[in-house]
Amino acid sequence: MNYCESPFFYRKRETREVVVGDPANGGVVIGGDNPVVVQSMLTSDTMDTDESVRQALDLVEIGCQIVRITAQTKRHAANLENIVARLREQGCNVPIVADIHFKPDAAMEAANWVEVIRVNPGNFVDKKKFAVREYTDEEYDEELERIDSKFTPLVRKLKELGRALRIGTNHGSLSDRIMNRYGDTPLGMVESALEFARIARKNDFHNFKFSMKSSNPKVMIECYRLLVARLEQEGPDWNYPIHLGVTEAGEGEDGRIKSAIGIGSLLCDGLGDTIRVSLTEDAPHEIPVCLDLVAQVPLLGNTEARLDDIPLSYDPFEFQRRSTPEVELMDGFRCGGEQTIRVVVTQATWDKVAPRMTPKADVRPEGIYEDLNLLEVDPREDFSLTTNTQILTVKDGVDLPVITAFRLLSAKLKRVGMNNPILLKDCLVFEETPLEPKIALLRASANLGSLIADGIGDAIMVRGESGGGQSLRLAYNILQAAGCRSFKTDYVACPSCGRTLFNLQTVTARIKARTDHLKGVKIAIMGCIVNGPGEMADADFGYVGGAPGKINLYVGKEPVKFNIPEAEAVDRLVDLIAEHGKWVDPEPA
Repeated sequence: MNYCESPFFYRKRETREVVVGDPANGGVVIGGDNPVVVQSMLTSDTMDTDESVRQALDLVEIGCQIVRITAQTKRHAANLENIVARLREQGCNVPIVADIHFKPDAAMEAANWVEVIRVNPGNFVDKKKFAVREYTDEEYDEELERIDSKFTPLVRKLKELGRALRIGTNHGSLSDRIMNRYGDTPLGMVESALEFARIARKNDFHNFKFSMKSSNPKVMIECYRLLVARLEQEGPDWNYPIHLGVTEAGEGEDGRIKSAIGIGSLLCDGLGDTIRVSLTEDAPHEIPVCLDLVAQVPLLGNTEARLDDIPLSYDPFEFQRRSTPEVELMDGFRCGGEQTIRVVVTQATWDKVAPRMTPKADVRPEGIYEDLNLLEVDPREDFSLTTNTQILTVKDGVDLPVITAFRLLSAKLKRVGMNNPILLKDCLVFEETPLEPKIALLRASANLGSLIADGIGDAIMVRGESGGGQSLRLAYNILQAAGCRSFKTDYVACPSCGRTLFNLQTVTARIKARTDHLKGVKIAIMGCIVNGPGEMADADFGYVGGAPGKINLYVGKEPVKFNIPEAEAVDRLVDLIAEHGKWVDPEPA
């Protein structure tokens, strides 16, 4: 199976066009030869027309091209008429997407007023109960017939009204039926989406796109690659556009790093026609990150040097870290083998940060670049090795993008039967003017994160960020976001929307203030239950809005405390962490 024309050469995936609204009057065309479309979502209550209109106008002013609004009930969907009418009265023709979960009747109502309906195949008809059940083929077919009967009326209405559709599966909300047949896997997400696509196609409706979201960038990357490969298998007319996003990415640097790893990696492989960066921040903060990320793609993808393809060193559809021998970096630190991915710095950075390091520092250099037993090569040329315990890297100045260069290096090592450890660099050529920190973060995250998701890399080095301490911290943050290290508390936090039952930004800050010293603990902060239980499957603890002013607490995906008053909920979360032996008191400042 292939998910792109070549992992060594950038070419944007050819897709059919999906028309959203009237392109001559504020609408957009997704796919084809059109640029990547950026979008975001309102955080307001959908029944609050004034606030919804204000937020939509704010987003459009800074470059948002599609605005999504939740419609959790038919009543909320009906108020989309007022929101859209007010926007059009003010000369704003931005396409509106109604976000639908659980309520087919809300989708039918919303289709009267908005340009796009987003449905989640995991809960459009089904409710998630985490039930374990074996389906016979006959029972499974009956379930598909039931889905067909519920989904077909919406498809026909969208076709009649000239609307568009987004079929969006989420890692956190696969149906029990899919979970029992395919498990909580990328394949399950893909098959869930294809079931709904087949119903659309059966009704000769093709104005739709796909999305495959997860809070884990590695899972997200695998899902999209597998989706595109499966679409290729289905036939050339299955070339539907793709919407990219890492859901529940969080806030601040962590949210941007996760998004750059997942979205950036796929954009550099030519996948993706529209994107959203989901941050636990005010929605307008998402658009500049989207625009900056899209602007990096021509610089990070190999658009110039067409290489002879050689077999990949990794399986693009299932993560497995490349096997290497274990070697020493510096006293106390080794890389390769079963060791964690290490962080290397230059001598200059070491000289800056070493005097400030404390004996218990969690963020510290684990190797000095100039002192390594290192062979630097141009992977386009032949090179000889006599041992597999020498660390390899791509030498500076090689006229290839980072992702291409290190994929090629890994592939050539495999071809000659060598498995030397590899040091990844975030850049091979230095800019005359140091990069802005926000751009250095996106480039390093996309380059290093993409390769780590391929299973390549035993140590990493960040140099695009010119600050010594900042570059060291960024390297650790990338490893944590990619799921390779856990040097601090890990948070899975959803962006706010009209379904959210508490102020996500305020509560997230409150939880972080109490728990951000808990190394190796993962906490999910979810505004509602749409994706909560599923996305929390690999979290240790969850804080989820259960009702207005009430919080449910989870251990893993199991709810254990219900209807806790919000004023008490953070304290109760701390108590729950302590009950399970994960709490330690913070050290005195």
